Amino acid sequence: MVNRYQILGANPDGSEGPLLAFAQQKRAKLKEEVIFFADESRSRPVFSFKARQRLDVHAEHDVFDEFGRPLGYFKKKFGKSLLRSTWELHGPGGLVATGQERRPVIAVLRRVWDFIPFLGDIWVPFVFHFDFVDDATGNPVMSSERRKSIRDRYVVTVSDPRVDFRLAAAMGVALDALQSR
Repeated sequence: MVNRYQILGANPDGSEGPLLAFAQQKRAKLKEEVIFFADESRSRPVFSFKARQRLDVHAEHDVFDEFGRPLGYFKKKFGKSLLRSTWELHGPGGLVATGQERRPVIAVLRRVWDFIPFLGDIWVPFVFHFDFVDDATGNPVMSSERRKSIRDRYVVTVSDPRVDFRLAAAMGVALDALQSR
């Protein structure tokens, strides 16, 4: 079993644009790594993210360009995530941004749902969104919004020009792939 991701650009009218990257995440790896390729043939890697630690809820994940140069990193803030999932994103120029689930009530409902014995096994597609703000200024940096559909769909909007689209795409995929850990 694998998770497959298509990173699509946006056309000026907001519709889906060209394929920017393709990734496939293998499950049950000891050290999480996702490689993004130019297309589904997976012949040319264009960027990646990789955990620094093995199976750790505090793991930091480095994002690299196609040549292995760092673009930034992100990590889940485990303590703050107990009630409302919280991530920290580090980018170029000293950018540090904190991202949290937009709706605290949905965050709590998602956690409660998993602990109710007869409901925990029923899949419910809770729609959750994340907003990242610059820790220094409080200005928006990026957001990830989950869309209702049969397949998981997210719209990632980058509002800070310091955030490379590859860093934003890696964070967006991580929110889907790593969120429940």
